[in-house]
Amino acid sequence: MTSFEHEHRTSSTERRDPATRDLHARSVAGILDAFGTADLRAVEAVAEARPALTALIEAAEPGFVRGGRLVYLGAGTSGRLGVLDASEAPPTFDVDEGRVVGLIAGGDAALRRSSEASEDDPNGAQAELDGLALTDDDTVVGIAASGRTPYVLGALAHAKSRAPGAVTGLVCCTEIAAPPPGCDHLVELLTGPEVLTGSTRLKAGTATKLVLNAISTALMVRAGRVHENLMVDVRATNAKLRARAIGIVRELTDLDATAAGDLLERAGGSCKVAVAMHHLGLERDAAVAALARVAGRLGDVL
Repeated sequence: MTSFEHEHRTSSTERRDPATRDLHARSVAGILDAFGTADLRAVEAVAEARPALTALIEAAEPGFVRGGRLVYLGAGTSGRLGVLDASEAPPTFDVDEGRVVGLIAGGDAALRRSSEASEDDPNGAQAELDGLALTDDDTVVGIAASGRTPYVLGALAHAKSRAPGAVTGLVCCTEIAAPPPGCDHLVELLTGPEVLTGSTRLKAGTATKLVLNAISTALMVRAGRVHENLMVDVRATNAKLRARAIGIVRELTDLDATAAGDLLERAGGSCKVAVAMHHLGLERDAAVAALARVAGRLGDVL
């Protein structure tokens, strides 16, 4: 351990990478070479963590399918990544705004302006967690590159005390001795030292984003909000998404663009309803009812 590492007593994410000690003297091409190597390591770290990640998602699935929520919480970059993933769930999967929740130390203001001191408060998330009235169907995922952020660890323990049956997990980017109190599932992404020492918005952030992509998308697939590999619950809130919705209807019905657009209109903008109407010869209300009987799973109704 170097004197720098000894002083900080920190995880592998804070160690210096011997391969980039000359970073200040590199050309642009040389800097990008370093990032290319680091990005590959991020992908490898996620692959190595797949068994733990699978266990977390499989544990979360039953509660989520019953209507439970996915709650992310973190500080700094980790918190921003959680909020980002949560904010993209409603337009992509047409879920209610509160179905996937992102909490960040320091509140929403910390999304734009750093609030680093907030991460040291182990009680910082308690009020927001209490406001959610957690249930045993919920899943709470803490995100902390170092694996030891007080805001995150305190939140996991508090969540478990409020809803003992809820699934809890910690996504970190270093090896830790054991899951912290209140944590059911530990997902360790061993990304190692950063190109720029301690800047976990880099390789650790990349690996974390990959994992959050997988958690939310896998749960939505298992909840029936995807058919084949199409986002059949997409919310057509702008021209781009309406075009995507028409494309999905065309893909699943073989209609031309005009006919698919008309069908989508009659279906109230729902791709699922439109496809069910077409294949089953139903009007909108009957198609909606048919989908409701199979919990919205288009494959089952077809």
